[in-house]
Amino acid sequence: MELKKIYVLDTNVLIHNPQAMFSFGESEVVIPITVIEEIDVFKKGLDEKGRNARQIGRYLDSLRHNGSLQKGVKTKHGSILRVVLSRDISQTANHVLLTDKNDNLIIGTALYLKNLEKDKEVILVSKDANVRIKADALGIKSENYETDKINFEELYTGFRTVEISRKMLNHFKEEKFLTNTFWELYPNEFIKFHAKDETEEIIARYSHENNAIYPLKFYHGQEIFGIKARNEEQFMAFDLLLDPSVKLVSLVGKAGTGKTLLALAAGLNQVVDKNNYTRLVVSRPIFPLGKDIGYLPGSKSEKFNPWMQPIYDNMEILLSHKNEQEENNNGKIFGKKHPSIKEYLDFGFIELEPLTYIRGRSLPDQYVIIDEAQNLTPHEMKTIITRAGEGTKLVLTGDPYQIDIPYLDSESNGLSVAVEKFKNETIVGHVTLEKGERSALADLAAKFF
Repeated sequence: MELKKIYVLDTNVLIHNPQAMFSFGESEVVIPITVIEEIDVFKKGLDEKGRNARQIGRYLDSLRHNGSLQKGVKTKHGSILRVVLSRDISQTANHVLLTDKNDNLIIGTALYLKNLEKDKEVILVSKDANVRIKADALGIKSENYETDKINFEELYTGFRTVEISRKMLNHFKEEKFLTNTFWELYPNEFIKFHAKDETEEIIARYSHENNAIYPLKFYHGQEIFGIKARNEEQFMAFDLLLDPSVKLVSLVGKAGTGKTLLALAAGLNQVVDKNNYTRLVVSRPIFPLGKDIGYLPGSKSEKFNPWMQPIYDNMEILLSHKNEQEENNNGKIFGKKHPSIKEYLDFGFIELEPLTYIRGRSLPDQYVIIDEAQNLTPHEMKTIITRAGEGTKLVLTGDPYQIDIPYLDSESNGLSVAVEKFKNETIVGHVTLEKGERSALADLAAKFF
C-alpha cells in the first residue's frame, strides 16, 4: 500500500518527545539532515534536552541496522522513516528563504518534497509557531505536534456546584452521606451542595469506591502548621493534601491563590507534626524569569538557593505563624521559640532538591512537592511521577498561564496533561484554586494581566 502522507519533523518536535518519530501511523516520516545536525549539538547536555537528543540517536541507529535511512526504513508502527539530504533543498528554498538559517533549511526540505512528490500530501510538523507561519506562506501545510494536548478551557477543576432540594440537603447533613444516583462524578471530586434560593453551601467529596458522597473527612477548618484555609477551594485542597490514600494531588491556580503555601503547610504538618512521612522533598524546575544571571559559584545548595527563594519565602510565612502558635502554647521546637528553615534542613525534615537530580532516584515514604510544574513537558512529568516509591505522596502545583519554557503552552504542559489523564484514578485528586488570597493588588494583577 502506497503511503499518501509525508510528515517532515522539526528539531523541537523530537527534542520534546523522541518517540514522536513513531507517532504518525501509516505514513512517511522525514527527518531533514539539518535536524540531525541540530540534535548533535544538544547530545552532550546533562539536562532533559541532552537526554532526549541521545535517545533520538539511539532510535535512529537501531533503525539503521534494518535498512538504509536514506531510502527509508519501515518501523513496527507501520510508518516509513527516512533521513533526507539533498543539495536541491537549498536551491529550491533559495528563491524565497535565507538558506543560512536552520529553520529555513527544514522548511526548504518540506518544500523540496512537496515539489518532488506531487501525488502526496506533505505536512511540516513543528512546535515553533514562526516556522509554521513561514511554511504556510510558502503553501506548505503545517501542524503543531499535539499528541499530548488537552483543551484547557475544559480542564477538570476537581469540583462542581450542584443544586439539590432542601429535603435532600437536610438528609445529607443528618446522615453524613448521600448515595450517588444522580451524577457522573470522578474519584475524589468535590461537590458544593446548595438548596434552591438559599445561600448556604456545603462542601462534600465523592468516594468512587462506595459510589457515595461524604462530608470532608480530613480538614474541618483546623490550623495546619499555623495557617487555616481562607476559602472553599483551599478547604478542598487541604482535605486532599492531608488524605494518605490520595497519592497524587495537583493544585492549579493563578498567582496568589495559595497553591505552594497550602502544599508546604500540609507537607510540614505530615512530616514534622504527624511523622507520617520520613521527609518533605521540595523541588521546582530551574528556569529564570527574565534574563538569566549566568553561572553561580558555590556548592549545589548555594547554586540552587536563588531558584528556591519563593519556597523559602513561603516557609518563612509558615514558621512565623508556627512561632506565634508555639509561643501561645508555651511550647518550643528544638528547645527554642524561633525555629529556622536551616534547623529543619539540618534535622533532615526537609530536603530542597533541584529537579535535575530527582531523575533516577527512588523516593519511598516521602512527601514530595513539585512547584511550578507547568514548566514541565509531559515526558518530564512522567519521569517525575515514576520516582514515587511505596508510601510516597506527590503534590504538583502550578499556574498553566505562567509558562517560561519555549514550545509549551497552557494545553500541552505536563501539569495540565497530568490533571486530565489522571482524573479517573482513585488515588488521585485535583483542585483548581480560583480566589486570590495574597493581596488585593496581587489578585488584580493576576486577573487583568
